[in-house]
Amino acid sequence: MNTRMLGSSNLEVSALGLGCMSMSSGYGPAADKQEMIELIRAAVEQGVTLFDTAEVYGPFSNEKLVGEALAPLRSRVVIATKFGFDVDLQTGERRGGLNSRPEHIRAVAEASLRRLRTDTIDLFYQHRVDPAVPIEDVAGAVGELIKAGKVRHFGLSEAGAQTIRRAHAVQPLAAVQSEYSLWWRDAEREILPLLEELGIGFVPFSPLGAGFLTGQIGEHTTFDSSDFRNSVPRFAPEARRANLALVELVRRIAARKGATPAQIALAWLLAQKPWIVPIPGTTKLHRLQENLGATGVELNADDLSAIVLGLAAIPLQGERLPAGSLAMTGL
Repeated sequence: MNTRMLGSSNLEVSALGLGCMSMSSGYGPAADKQEMIELIRAAVEQGVTLFDTAEVYGPFSNEKLVGEALAPLRSRVVIATKFGFDVDLQTGERRGGLNSRPEHIRAVAEASLRRLRTDTIDLFYQHRVDPAVPIEDVAGAVGELIKAGKVRHFGLSEAGAQTIRRAHAVQPLAAVQSEYSLWWRDAEREILPLLEELGIGFVPFSPLGAGFLTGQIGEHTTFDSSDFRNSVPRFAPEARRANLALVELVRRIAARKGATPAQIALAWLLAQKPWIVPIPGTTKLHRLQENLGATGVELNADDLSAIVLGLAAIPLQGERLPAGSLAMTGL
């Protein structure tokens, strides 16, 4: 597995990380715990060093899973987790809304350290920008945790350009995490140029479009009742029908390159910038192996041009998140 630097932070990670959320929440019932522990450890053996989780996944259960799986391998990996939602740290109850008050950030860090079975969080993201707390106060609180040795690096998730700039001025950011894929390219307008200017790495989540870009989801695919995709506008029947044109484009490129659609989608992201590290998630070993195979797929200038021209001809439909979730992003 090749490695990449997240900007100028000196944080070196595998070219592809592993998003762990789907193992515990978001995509239906939680997967079998022991199977997920084995999957995470298999990822380490295949060269993955960046593992992404958050207190709110579960809540808490995903951090506990990642902590147990990686405890014997801790020196070989980078663990990223997140704070920022208003979660009761005793009961796990989601009280709605956001909470990035400095005292809450400190409490979340202590709780995450215990669940992750570690002394240091390698990368601590603010999960969503809290409009009630100045970003300078957030950056200062994380900076104090870094000085105390409890956190190594600071990150932001789904933050806008001005928020990134203001935070970075107080406590340098190692990475920004936001959605980015062939299905959602909004980061190209402001975020990627700013990150390049400031020397900040970029970690795209949902790099496979919540599974859509794998080609395994069709017009009539149904999801478990607890799957978040049931409420996402771009997965609505009429939008999905229109968006399948994108999948067909990726399939054509994949056939030409002797790869799978998922590998093309990930290889395209890797080709954009050398400081981009996607974190596809999966609960299946064969999908993990398929995704990691993307690091061996080289897209030349003709391939990249064909993808851009093809995308320009496809009118994608549907918002990427429900209205309430979009309102919580800083974009």
